[in-house]
Amino acid sequence: MKATNKRLSEQQVSGKLPRLENAGIDAWIIRLFDTIEESNMNWITALMRECETALGDDLIDLVPSYTTVLVHYDCQRRDALEIHALLSSLLDRLQPDTASEKLQIRELPVWYDLSVGPELERISNATSLSYPQIIQYHSEHLYRVFALGFAPGFAFMGSLPAALELPRLETPRTQVPAGSVAIAGRQTSAYPQVSPGGWNLIGRTSVRLFDPDRDGMSLLQVGDAVRFKSVSKEEFIRLGGDPTPVGDSR
Repeated sequence: MKATNKRLSEQQVSGKLPRLENAGIDAWIIRLFDTIEESNMNWITALMRECETALGDDLIDLVPSYTTVLVHYDCQRRDALEIHALLSSLLDRLQPDTASEKLQIRELPVWYDLSVGPELERISNATSLSYPQIIQYHSEHLYRVFALGFAPGFAFMGSLPAALELPRLETPRTQVPAGSVAIAGRQTSAYPQVSPGGWNLIGRTSVRLFDPDRDGMSLLQVGDAVRFKSVSKEEFIRLGGDPTPVGDSR
């Protein structure tokens, strides 16, 4: 495969990346990078678009992640070697999405409060940051959606400012309220439904993140940019948010 930029070229010299990995009789994994960085998304979204165009109706599904894209195709219409050659050709000419192209930016209103974000205290103790400083760090950054998983509509977003980096809870909660905004490591997310979870809760959004009746179902998609907007309790409730405090479910 011919190098398409300096970063890809440097990794190709070692004979490692980018590469195609067989994932069964009807799928290939395209591995572009070996580290998680926000700039990866410009390449991954571009690759997804090229795959959709090149495969058309023969494409069954695309599953993007931090560094890879899984290509699931109709093996009754295309064989593995044919798809391998096609994907190799795509990589030869692949160019990343640029800043000038339209970036879908989603704004999520968040009520940051101890009653719905009990780990604000843990973060403050670990970082020596005040609650307002934590909120400012979290809400001023523009995040990219790296992947969807764990639960329908759950978006893994990064990269969190280093000042807020904190490991998951040692004992996960058995029940996290829907809309809970949380952080873990260098990532942040919001729980679409009530579910178990071990991330540090810092607030709650009023936005419905997953709706089976919505086109695409998940509000957030891989490659989207997301900004969290701090709102008052009154505004949160006006927008339809549930202010019920987080219970002790660990």
